[in-house]
Amino acid sequence: MAERAEQAVPGAPTGGPAAPPRIAPWLAVYTVGRLAIAAALVLLLWMLGLDFWSGALFGLLLSMPVSYLLLRSSRERLTEGLAARSVARQQAKAAREARLTGDGA
Repeated sequence: MAERAEQAVPGAPTGGPAAPPRIAPWLAVYTVGRLAIAAALVLLLWMLGLDFWSGALFGLLLSMPVSYLLLRSSRERLTEGLAARSVARQQAKAAREARLTGDGA
C-alpha cells in the first residue's frame, strides 16, 4: 500500500500557517451560477414549445452537465478552499491532541 503523504498548509508571510481561504463567496457564485443555468435552460425549453413539466424536467437534467462544464473554475476554487480548510482543521486537531497528551512543546 502506498503511504499517505503529509499535506502541507501554505505558509503566511509571517511564517505561521496561512488562514484557510474563504469559501462562502465561491459557494455563492457556484450556487447562483447553477440556478441561473437551470432557469435559463428551463425558459429556453418552454419557449421552444415544451409543456410545463417536460420543460422543467429536461431543463433541470440538461443543467447538470452544462453547469459542470461552464462553472469549472469556480467549482475548482471551491474545492481547493474546502480541501485547504480540511487540512488546516486536521492539523489544528493534531496540535490540540498533542497539547492535551503532553507530547507538544
